[in-house]
Amino acid sequence: MTISPLSQKLRFENEGNLEIFFVGVGSAFSKKHFQNNILLIKGKDHLLVDCGTMCPYALHSYNSSITKVQNFLITHSHADHIGGLEEAALMGRYTTKKRPKMIITDKYKKILWNQSLRGGNSYGEYSDGSFLTFDDYFEQVKPKKIPRMERPMYHSKIDTIDIKLFRTKHIPDNAGSWENSFISYGLIIDDTLLFTADTRFDPDLFSLIEKRFPKIDTIFHDCQLFTGGVHASYQELLTLPLEIRKKMYLCHYGDNYEKFSPENDGFAGFAKQGHYYSL
Repeated sequence: MTISPLSQKLRFENEGNLEIFFVGVGSAFSKKHFQNNILLIKGKDHLLVDCGTMCPYALHSYNSSITKVQNFLITHSHADHIGGLEEAALMGRYTTKKRPKMIITDKYKKILWNQSLRGGNSYGEYSDGSFLTFDDYFEQVKPKKIPRMERPMYHSKIDTIDIKLFRTKHIPDNAGSWENSFISYGLIIDDTLLFTADTRFDPDLFSLIEKRFPKIDTIFHDCQLFTGGVHASYQELLTLPLEIRKKMYLCHYGDNYEKFSPENDGFAGFAKQGHYYSL
C-alpha cells in the first residue's frame, strides 16, 4: 500500500488500482478533520461512502464538488454520515439534472427517505400529481442478499468496485448484538479491505472475516478515544491480536488524537484526512 496526500484537485478516476480517499477521519463532532466519509476510486469508477453534514464543504475544499459524485452508499442514518445528502439530492435534481446512483436495500431505502430525507426533499414540487420521492432524486442499485451467512450480508458492484455490506452493532448503546441494533452497515471492498463505518466493539466480526474473507489485509476501523458510547474504543481494540492490529488503521477519532501513539501499540496508525490509500 502507498499513502499519498492530495496534491491539487480531488480525482475521481485512476489507472485501475483500488484507492481509498479519506474525505474526513473525524468523529461526529470533530472540528479538525471533517467526518469519516470515504471516496473509493478504481479506474473510471468511484463510490462515495457516506455524505455527512460537512461532506459538500469538504469536497469544495479539495477543489471539487458534491455534484461530481455519481455513486453513493450510505452506511447508516447519523448526521455525520447523511447530513450532506439533502444538498447532494437537490444539486442533482436542480443543477446537474442527473440522478446519482445509490447502493441501498429496499428496507433501508424506506428508512432513509421517510425518517431523514423526506422532510427536506419531498415537498419542493409536485411530480405527476404527487410530492417527490426517493426515486426522483436517486437511482437505486439494489444489493443482493448473500445466503447462508452468519449475519445479514449483501453484494453489489459499481462497475469494477466490488462491495459487500454486512450488519454492524452500532446503536443503541445497550443493544446486545447486530440483531437488535438499528440498521448500520460496514463494507468489504474487493474482498481485500474492511471498512467498519460505525460499530461498537465486535470481536465476532473478526471471526467472521477470518472464516469468510481470509484475503483481507487492510482494515479501517472506527475508534473513539474513550470507553463507552457507541463506537469501539481504543482500549477495546488494543485487546485484539497483534496480527489484526498491525493491518488496522484507526479512523472516526476525536480531536484529542495527539495524546495517542497507535503505531507504538501495534496498529498501522491513524488514517489521515485528505490522503489516498492505494492498494
